[in-house]
Amino acid sequence: MSTEFALPALKENVEMVEVNALKVAVGEIVVKDQPLMEVQADKAALEVPSPVSGMVTKILVKVGDQVKIGQLFIALEVREASGSAEKSKTVQVAPKTESGAPIGLPSAPVSRNAPIRALPQSGGLGHSLVASPGVRRLARELGVDLSLVASEVGANRITEDDVKAFVKQMMMGKGTGSGPAVPPLPRFEDQGSVERIPLNAIRRATAKHMALCWSQIPHVTQNDLADITDLESYRKSQTGNGPKITVTAFVLKALAISLNEFPHFNSSLDLTNNQIILKKYVHIGVAVDTEGGLLVPVLRDVDKKSVNQLATEVNEIADRARTKKLASTELAGGTFTLTNLGGIGGTGFTPIVNWPEVAILGLSRGRVEFVSKGNQPEARLMMPLSLSYDHRVVDGAQAARFLRRVVGLLENHNNPILHS
Repeated sequence: MSTEFALPALKENVEMVEVNALKVAVGEIVVKDQPLMEVQADKAALEVPSPVSGMVTKILVKVGDQVKIGQLFIALEVREASGSAEKSKTVQVAPKTESGAPIGLPSAPVSRNAPIRALPQSGGLGHSLVASPGVRRLARELGVDLSLVASEVGANRITEDDVKAFVKQMMMGKGTGSGPAVPPLPRFEDQGSVERIPLNAIRRATAKHMALCWSQIPHVTQNDLADITDLESYRKSQTGNGPKITVTAFVLKALAISLNEFPHFNSSLDLTNNQIILKKYVHIGVAVDTEGGLLVPVLRDVDKKSVNQLATEVNEIADRARTKKLASTELAGGTFTLTNLGGIGGTGFTPIVNWPEVAILGLSRGRVEFVSKGNQPEARLMMPLSLSYDHRVVDGAQAARFLRRVVGLLENHNNPILHS
């Protein structure tokens, strides 16, 4: 029996994926749960398992295609006992939501016109507001106060669509008095030829998250310089004595030490409960430039690892990012982010804080400058550092002290704690 299967929901709140690779061919025999293809869902590569055992009779997508959840993507010949005959039919397997209802199908009608009662302006939910656990989780992930959503839609019962629409309105500057609406783009084709390039999965996720980060966090950037002349000489002297050590590994270690000493930089802001959440673990995301766009895999328990261990992990996780082998769990749970443009160039920049974190450190290319040493000019290798932070949580004086501590650790490369 030939059966066409629809792409199931692979990850919460992902409606479209991009095909990275096909793992089977027409005529191939597959078993249940065998990977049929690899797709890019947001920033994580996921495998799509076979729902049944059988033979591949048709592949309905190709590498690079943007495939919607629920779209038919493969046909398998499945043999079923049905008397002496075999039947051939097409079946669409609809993905389901948390509640078990098929995505795209209407649920039982509910009244959404009851008046809202006892809804506070902010910081809490009214007694009459109704939202499923999935909706509340989505709101937490997007940093949305459900009471504001309820006020916007004028209903007690809030759905996922309400939350997504509210965030979209906020990003476009509409609703809740947040500013003027973004006007439609002009017709650029009237001025000359253009090329329209579809956003891939990574770029779509980046665009959505960066808009959220920039709109939610009041950014300030603190700049400084670190004299890494001696550190660079030491680093080069270690060639052949273990894993390839980069400046990034030393900066990660310096950051871990500084984050433990300045815990507000390792926190998140919870306005709903009027709290700053200080995290007792140090998981640092490291931005990786890939062909598809920016990925930020997370190194866990950085404060418990040596420079050599960190160097090995950075190399391994960067390779997995560039070959689309990262698991979704490797892209979550960060408490701070490090981004390094030193390999490309530049004298400084303003990195965007990766919400719900409160700070991010950017590195630029080191350059030789003449500095005063014993009243004599001396050529030293100076590396620019750019610390962006959430000014609601961190004050300028704290940021300057934190960055000075990081610089001090890098300049004193013989400090035992930097090698522990």
